[in-house]
Amino acid sequence: MLRALLLIRYLAAGSLLATTATAAADFGVPSGEYYLDKTHAYITFTYSHLGFSNPHVSFDSFDVSLNADVDSPENSKIDVTIDAASINSRVDEFDDHLNGEDFFDTGKFPEITFKSTSFKQTGDMTFDVTGDLTIKGVTKPVTLAATVNKAGQHPMLKIPDIGFSATTKLSRTEFGLGAYAPAVGDEVEIFITAELFKKQ
Repeated sequence: MLRALLLIRYLAAGSLLATTATAAADFGVPSGEYYLDKTHAYITFTYSHLGFSNPHVSFDSFDVSLNADVDSPENSKIDVTIDAASINSRVDEFDDHLNGEDFFDTGKFPEITFKSTSFKQTGDMTFDVTGDLTIKGVTKPVTLAATVNKAGQHPMLKIPDIGFSATTKLSRTEFGLGAYAPAVGDEVEIFITAELFKKQ
């Protein structure tokens, strides 16, 4: 019985230490507003094309702003704005199709936006970032699994720099992009990686 009680206390202490370590993670940068380094930023998505291939399509023009609270990460905020017409499949004819009414209808809906509503820390440098994603006038909650790749002083610019990666999956039909589903896969996987500098 005594051994069991000691084991319970040991496990509880370990759990408390792990929680404290996560909450007290040293991000190596100060709190504040961060802006996108557009020379090191990528948003891509992939889907199944008839089961034969998994095309990778990118958006080439977008902006990301981060208000980071390193002491209380749950209070952080991130906004993403994408120029929908900057979609790039590397096939001009297909780009025209993606810009049309069957898909993003960029003449009518020029922007895609994501506005965070919560940050949940899941590890020393990992987070679930939930927010409202708006595509073609349809807004739905989406959760990004995000990782801080590195945070610290940029070795050449000598300013605080945060690099992160994030991914999520969503149903394109839920956002009015359901043409040719299910032959062309409904599930879309999104990948984001970017660097952000602190505003001086």
